[in-house]
Amino acid sequence: MKKIAVVILNWNGEKLLEQFLPSVISFSNEATIYVADNASTDHSIQFIKDNYPTIKIIKNDGNYGFANGYNMALQQVEEEFYCLLNSDVEVTENWLTPILSAFENDANTAIIQPKILDYKNKDFFEYAGAAGGFIDQYGFPFCRGRIFETIEKDIHQYDDDITIFWASGACFFIRKEVYRKLNGFDGDFFAHQEEIDLCWRAFNLGYTVKYNSKSTVYHVGGATLNEGNPKKTFLNFRNSLLMLLKNLPKKQLLPILFIRMILDGIAALKFISQGKFKHFFAILKAHFHFYHLISNNLKKRNTIQKDNYYHTKSIVYSYFVKGGKVFEQ
Repeated sequence: MKKIAVVILNWNGEKLLEQFLPSVISFSNEATIYVADNASTDHSIQFIKDNYPTIKIIKNDGNYGFANGYNMALQQVEEEFYCLLNSDVEVTENWLTPILSAFENDANTAIIQPKILDYKNKDFFEYAGAAGGFIDQYGFPFCRGRIFETIEKDIHQYDDDITIFWASGACFFIRKEVYRKLNGFDGDFFAHQEEIDLCWRAFNLGYTVKYNSKSTVYHVGGATLNEGNPKKTFLNFRNSLLMLLKNLPKKQLLPILFIRMILDGIAALKFISQGKFKHFFAILKAHFHFYHLISNNLKKRNTIQKDNYYHTKSIVYSYFVKGGKVFEQ
C-alpha cells in the first residue's frame, strides 16, 4: 500500500475533474488517488470510469458538504497520510515528495499545507491559504500572502518551512491517526472554516501544523461557492462563532464572544451601507443558527484549551487602522 492517499471531494464537478485531474494523475505516483463523490447528479462518476479507471471511487449517499463528505469517505481510506485536495487545484511535479519527507522526519507534525498560488494569476498567492494561516484573538483568519483583500505577489518571501496555526482545506495533508483521533471535521460546519477548527483542536492537543514551501499547487478558488455568495457569508460567520465556542480558553470565552458579536454587528451594518442586504440577513441568520447550536457545541469542548492560539490581537485593527497590509506589518 502507498503511504499517501489523495482524496478529491466532488459534487457535480465533472468540468473541474476534466480540467484538473490530468495534473494529479501525472504527478502523484507516490499516492493512491480517490474521488469521494457527494451524490453528484451530473456525469462525474462515469467520466472518471471512462477516462481514469485507476482512480478509486467512494460514493456517499448524499451531499454532506465538505466536512461530513470527507468524514464519511475517509472511513474507507487506510493510507498513512491523507491529502484532502479540492477539485479545482492544479498540482506540480514532485509536489508530494517534500510533504512525505516532512511527515517522516518529525513525528509531531500532524498537518501540512503547501504553497498555494492563484491558478488564474500564477505569480500571486491564492486567497484560501496562501503561505499558511493564522488567527487573531477574536478568531479572524488571515494568511501570509493574504490579509483581507490584499494579495501578495510571490517573490519568494515565504520560501520557508514554518509552524503555522491552520492549513488550508484546498490542499490539506494530515496523518490518518490524527484525523481519526480528532474525529475528523465537525459536521455542524458543513463547509468553510472546518479546517481551522480541526487545526485548533490539534493545536490544543499539542500537535504541530506546518507550511512547506517546497511543494506548490495552484488553486482556482471560489469554483464551488464564490466570494459574493450570501451562503458563504452565512457559513463563515456562523462557523467562526462555533469555532470560538469550542476552542477558546474558558476565561476568554465570554469576553471574546461578546466582542465578536459587536464586530459582526459592524460588519452587518457595513453590508447595509453597501446595499448588500442579502449578506446582512446572512449574518443575522448565522447568529440565530449559532444560538441554536450552542448547547450541543459546548459539549464538544476539550478539557485542554491553550491561551497562546493567536498571532496578533486584532487583525482588523492592524489592517484597517494601522495600515498593515502584509504579514510582515
